This record gives sequence, C-alpha cells and structure tokens, in this order.
Amino acid sequence: MKPIPFKDELLVPPEVIDNLNHVNNVTYLQWVQDVGEKHWKAKAPKHIQEKYGWVVLNHYIEYKHPSFEGDTLTLTTWIESYSGVKCERKTEIYRKKDHKLVAKAKTLWCFIDLHKQKPQRIQPEISEPFFEL
Repeated sequence: MKPIPFKDELLVPPEVIDNLNHVNNVTYLQWVQDVGEKHWKAKAPKHIQEKYGWVVLNHYIEYKHPSFEGDTLTLTTWIESYSGVKCERKTEIYRKKDHKLVAKAKTLWCFIDLHKQKPQRIQPEISEPFFEL
C-alpha cells in the first residue's frame, strides 16, 4: 500500500515570529499537529471521527532552514506506517518561493476511542482512506 499525501498551505503570520526574526521553533510543531488533524478530518468518514481520535505519543522534528513573516509554506503529510494502536505520520514543510525544505517531522500517534479514552486497534476501515491499494 502506498500512502496518499495530504497538502496544505499557509502564510506565515507576524505573531509567530521570534526575537531572531524568523518563525519560532515551537510554531512548526503546532503546524505539524494541525496538518495531521486536517488530514484526518479530510479523509476519515464523519461517523469514524465522532467515535475515534488520536493522541500524540512523541514528535521528532528537524529544522533545516528558517522561514519568515509573509512566506508561503507548503505542508505535506502522510501516514508512513501503522500497527496495533500506533501510527507513524511524517510531515515536510517547504518554503514555496524557493522550494527549500524548512522542517521535517515524524510523529507517533496513538489511536483512541474518544468516549472510553482508551487505545483502540487500527482496523482497515480506519487506514484504508489514507492509502492507495
């Protein structure tokens, strides 16, 4: 199975700029989480979203180049792998004007039943919308 990437774009706003005049490192982490959630909401059926969700177990992020106020960034995310209750998602953030890789991340998510607040095994109906067969 091949992952189906999800893309999003954003314009860097002034409020995320730090004292070094570039995007604060913590902001990238928020964007990584946000684009993962957008992917879930775009692909998972509504009845699944109402019953299940995800919690982060860990993030690993590499910062490659700075980005600045007014830059347009392209965020691409995909499910790299999954097993049991865990899913590894990768994300890459590129600066649109020069196609430079700004940051890349790997996030380990745990699939949960929202009502029970307990981990749940990832079934085919959960994973299928995110992969080409």
